[in-house]
Amino acid sequence: MRKKLYAFTLGLALCTMPAMAKDKVTTHQVHFDKGTNGTTVQGSVKGYDTVNYKLGAQKGQYMRVSIESKHANFNIYAPGKGMGDQALFVGEPGIPYTGNLPANGTYTISVYLMRNEARRGTTASYKLHVGID
Repeated sequence: MRKKLYAFTLGLALCTMPAMAKDKVTTHQVHFDKGTNGTTVQGSVKGYDTVNYKLGAQKGQYMRVSIESKHANFNIYAPGKGMGDQALFVGEPGIPYTGNLPANGTYTISVYLMRNEARRGTTASYKLHVGID
């Protein structure tokens, strides 16, 4: 009886694995056109997926980030940090980040949906405005 229960439990666990693997992280490099100090990127995010934008910057530079979206939010991570670490800034529509950067390196801006929207399988389009002076 134990072997059957173990086999059933193992089979059930394996059946749930593909659902967990569907969450994906997409990464893009942010580039500014020559002679400019900012850009706007457009995209969409669905469910528990995350879109990361990487941007190189220097300590002390002034960065501004804002998002236009009905449901998408963003976090900013300092160089060497990422999801699972404490964010440098937790943003949402209407609350931009503006400030001097604490370190040299590659910053990550993660666009995602809050859990209640992700659970519903919502797809949210967004415009992410990024600038460095």
